[in-house]
Amino acid sequence: MDVTTLKQQITSKTPAMVYFALGTQQVLLQQVREMFINLIPEEEHVMNVGSYDMETTPLAVALDDAMATPFFGERRLVLINKPYFFTGEKGPAKIDHDLESLSNYLQHPEPSTILVFLAPYEKLDGRKKIVKELKKVAVMIDTAPLDEVHARQQVQNSLADDEYTIDDEAIDELVQRTNADYELMNANLNKLKLLTYQDHHITKQAVQNLVPQSLDENVFDLVNAVLRHDQTQSIDLYDQLIAGQQPPLRINAVLISQFRLLLQIKVLSSHGLSQGSLAQKLRVHPYRVKLGLRTVRQFSLLALQNAYLGLINIEKALKTTQRDPRLLFQLFMLQYSQQ
Repeated sequence: MDVTTLKQQITSKTPAMVYFALGTQQVLLQQVREMFINLIPEEEHVMNVGSYDMETTPLAVALDDAMATPFFGERRLVLINKPYFFTGEKGPAKIDHDLESLSNYLQHPEPSTILVFLAPYEKLDGRKKIVKELKKVAVMIDTAPLDEVHARQQVQNSLADDEYTIDDEAIDELVQRTNADYELMNANLNKLKLLTYQDHHITKQAVQNLVPQSLDENVFDLVNAVLRHDQTQSIDLYDQLIAGQQPPLRINAVLISQFRLLLQIKVLSSHGLSQGSLAQKLRVHPYRVKLGLRTVRQFSLLALQNAYLGLINIEKALKTTQRDPRLLFQLFMLQYSQQ
């Protein structure tokens, strides 16, 4: 289940005894953590909430806590963080985890305890016996990075919970400025709420005023100007980045990275890979792939290659000479426009 479904479930009926949150989206893992902690009355937190990191604490300590009865309350909550023994990853050699005891616990969970595993990993090792036993018992929660559609939905749900509204243009702007990264979108929500606390309505102007464009986003505009052979706009955008105190080597490195991604998308998409498959294979956010596909449809493979090689030459010159970065970029644009 996703985080929204989890919230509906645990607030409307008796929680299950074992939950497992799997995925690398830290903000979702934190939301899951807070949801379960909120189930325990605040005055009982000290006695009835335990949190254990498996990279520093033996599993047996957490299981002892899980098997204890609640102190002056109905439930005990035990949070187990970074349970790497469910994956193929190796943890600290000095920590010895008693997986046999965990297996016994999963077969007979303590009814008054909510045991929650918070696993910031991409996947489990399905070959392991303990993983198979876990899946028979635990309610699985998906905390993998959200795609653009679900990130939008999660932001709107979060705002609705606090009785805020947001214009369609405003959320479009938020997506663009954060590359649809839910972590960044969520981090900017509190600022937007503070700005609009009087009418509880977020506009595009509010987003533009408060949410900075990332270097990647600024460079994306520059990439498109370069590919259109628009020397005036390209040089103007480059000058803006320099004026914003961005180091020339860093600007060039991001440009190279963008063109490398476009080349990869161009080649792989020609072999029939879908947007989702491209994002998975290239290990980039689906929103970046979406924008990349939109760009590469308009330009040839040769145009992308020429730009990429020209930027590689700028990098060499930046590292080996004292030539003016602006002059190097202007020469690059002049040569590229003639190709």
